[in-house]
Amino acid sequence: MTKVKYYYDPDTLSYRKIEPKKSKKIRNILLFSAGSILSGFLGLLLLLNVNILNTPKELSLQREVKNYELQFEILDRKMQQMDEVLANIEERDNNIYRIYFEANPIPEEQRRAGFGGVNRYKSLEGFNNSDMIIETTKRMEIIQKQMVIQSRSLDEITKLAAEKEKLLASIPAIQPVNNAELTRMASGFGWRSDPFTKARKMHWGMDFTAPRGTPIYATGDGKITRADNRASGYGKHIRIEHGYGYMTIYAHLSRYNVKRGQEVRRGDLIGFVGSTGRSEAPHLHYEVWKDGERINPINFYYGSLTAEEFENMLKYASQENQSLD
Repeated sequence: MTKVKYYYDPDTLSYRKIEPKKSKKIRNILLFSAGSILSGFLGLLLLLNVNILNTPKELSLQREVKNYELQFEILDRKMQQMDEVLANIEERDNNIYRIYFEANPIPEEQRRAGFGGVNRYKSLEGFNNSDMIIETTKRMEIIQKQMVIQSRSLDEITKLAAEKEKLLASIPAIQPVNNAELTRMASGFGWRSDPFTKARKMHWGMDFTAPRGTPIYATGDGKITRADNRASGYGKHIRIEHGYGYMTIYAHLSRYNVKRGQEVRRGDLIGFVGSTGRSEAPHLHYEVWKDGERINPINFYYGSLTAEEFENMLKYASQENQSLD
């Protein structure tokens, strides 16, 4: 409230109220208004530029932005962990699984390849955190691509493993006659004396001496392609196609326990020892073929013989004696 001022009037011997001039009143009002407007403007600028006071909506938006930033940090850490796990799987895939199954490793540039062509991230531009969003999206897409490549690779490894298991089961790997029923291993693979002509002749298999009727077993999984006596010199014989280029022949049998077209597994009883065809005494003549070539069967007994038994067989097989067929 404005103070009222008085002056002493000597003529009336009394105090009179001092009335301000009208122009002064107007000036004071204008000064006050100008000062108020200026103070308000300065206060508004201060509030707008200094976060002293925020509206509830602004505070909510700030919390939301901070939450997004936190989520991006968590996502970044998770992607880093995924990178480490994927790198470990890829290393084992290239340096263990693929080497074991004889498959070519996947090139690093194929695993780490990005995405070329048009700008895939144009829709993510123009935001305050566009760089961070775009970089995170790129990393996620590259990880997704790596996972797809690795998934396909593991599918291939699974298929190769199944094929490897089938291959290992198909390779002739056991002795066709049990040692308990075997009289002796009469003759091995190599140059031998022919029992009929006495001439030195290549013997393309191994002869196992055993009593007539001794069981003969399939040495690997396969399919019976022949069980007849129409091959010269072999007499009654069986042929098994094992796949992967392998084939085995069991000759001079007394009788069969299988027929043509039958599927057999390693260890199945397929026939019995005899002395049919060009044979001097009851025995089994056994041959192993690989890719159309006859090879030494002694290299394929790792599935049934002890080290001592194999050493004894090797000693007898290396002797250049007389064969039985």
